[in-house]
Amino acid sequence: MRHFHRSQLQPDEVLASADAFFPTIGLRQSAKADRTRTFQGPLGVLTMSVKKEGGHYTFIEVHTDQMGESRLDRNAKKFFVELHRTEQPSYRLQASY
Repeated sequence: MRHFHRSQLQPDEVLASADAFFPTIGLRQSAKADRTRTFQGPLGVLTMSVKKEGGHYTFIEVHTDQMGESRLDRNAKKFFVELHRTEQPSYRLQASY
Protein backbone atom coordinates (compact mmCIF):
# COMPACT_ATOMS: atom_id res chain seq x y z
CA MET A 1 0.00 0.00 0.00
CA ARG A 2 1.00 3.59 -0.50
CA HIS A 3 0.40 6.33 2.05
CA PHE A 4 1.40 9.98 2.07
CA HIS A 5 1.39 12.92 4.46
CA ARG A 6 2.34 16.59 4.21
CA SER A 7 4.10 18.09 7.20
CA GLN A 8 5.60 21.42 8.19
CA LEU A 9 8.54 19.63 9.82
CA GLN A 10 11.91 19.67 8.07
CA PRO A 11 12.94 16.45 6.26
CA ASP A 12 15.72 15.77 8.77
CA GLU A 13 13.23 15.99 11.66
CA VAL A 14 10.89 13.54 9.89
CA LEU A 15 13.71 11.06 9.27
CA ALA A 16 14.89 11.33 12.89
CA SER A 17 11.33 10.65 14.06
CA ALA A 18 11.11 7.62 11.77
CA ASP A 19 14.44 6.30 13.06
CA ALA A 20 13.04 6.52 16.59
CA PHE A 21 9.46 5.30 15.91
CA PHE A 22 9.74 2.24 13.67
CA PRO A 23 12.17 0.24 15.86
CA THR A 24 9.56 0.43 18.66
CA ILE A 25 7.18 -1.71 16.55
CA GLY A 26 9.78 -4.37 15.78
CA LEU A 27 11.21 -3.06 12.50
CA ARG A 28 14.92 -2.66 11.93
CA GLN A 29 16.51 -0.26 9.49
CA SER A 30 17.83 -2.12 6.46
CA ALA A 31 18.72 0.77 4.15
CA LYS A 32 19.49 4.43 4.67
CA ALA A 33 20.04 7.24 2.19
CA ASP A 34 19.82 11.04 2.28
CA ARG A 35 16.04 11.25 2.00
CA THR A 36 14.87 7.63 2.26
CA ARG A 37 14.67 4.87 4.83
CA THR A 38 13.79 1.21 4.52
CA PHE A 39 12.66 -0.78 7.54
CA GLN A 40 11.89 -4.48 7.69
CA GLY A 41 10.76 -6.95 10.27
CA PRO A 42 8.05 -9.49 11.07
CA LEU A 43 5.32 -7.07 9.94
CA GLY A 44 6.84 -6.62 6.46
CA VAL A 45 8.92 -4.07 4.57
CA LEU A 46 8.31 -0.33 4.76
CA THR A 47 10.04 2.20 2.50
CA MET A 48 9.77 5.90 3.29
CA SER A 49 10.91 8.90 1.27
CA VAL A 50 10.72 12.59 2.13
CA LYS A 51 11.13 15.64 -0.07
CA LYS A 52 10.60 19.36 0.18
CA GLU A 53 7.47 20.45 -1.59
CA GLY A 54 6.69 23.99 -2.71
CA GLY A 55 7.07 26.42 0.13
CA HIS A 56 7.38 25.15 3.67
CA TYR A 57 5.89 21.66 3.33
CA THR A 58 7.62 18.30 3.45
CA PHE A 59 6.00 15.47 1.46
CA ILE A 60 6.32 12.09 3.16
CA GLU A 61 5.56 8.97 1.14
CA VAL A 62 5.40 5.48 2.66
CA HIS A 63 5.20 2.22 0.71
CA THR A 64 4.55 -1.13 2.37
CA ASP A 65 4.74 -4.59 0.84
CA GLN A 66 1.39 -5.54 2.38
CA MET A 67 -1.97 -5.99 0.69
CA GLY A 68 -4.96 -4.19 2.15
CA GLU A 69 -5.07 -2.62 5.59
CA SER A 70 -2.35 -4.50 7.46
CA ARG A 71 -0.87 -3.93 10.88
CA LEU A 72 2.14 -2.31 9.21
CA ASP A 73 -0.14 0.13 7.36
CA ARG A 74 -1.93 1.07 10.57
CA ASN A 75 1.43 1.75 12.21
CA ALA A 76 2.46 3.94 9.27
CA LYS A 77 -0.69 6.00 9.85
CA LYS A 78 0.10 6.11 13.57
CA PHE A 79 3.52 7.52 12.63
CA PHE A 80 1.78 10.31 10.68
CA VAL A 81 -0.31 11.13 13.78
CA GLU A 82 2.89 11.30 15.84
CA LEU A 83 4.35 13.75 13.31
CA HIS A 84 1.20 15.86 13.57
CA ARG A 85 1.54 15.87 17.37
CA THR A 86 5.15 17.01 17.03
CA GLU A 87 4.03 19.94 14.89
CA GLN A 88 1.03 20.79 17.04
CA PRO A 89 1.26 19.36 20.59
CA SER A 90 -2.39 20.17 21.37
CA TYR A 91 -3.59 17.95 18.49
CA ARG A 92 -5.98 15.16 19.51
CA LEU A 93 -7.10 12.39 17.20
CA GLN A 94 -10.93 12.43 17.07
CA ALA A 95 -13.54 10.43 15.26
CA SER A 96 -15.06 12.36 12.36
CA TYR A 97 -18.64 11.17 12.62
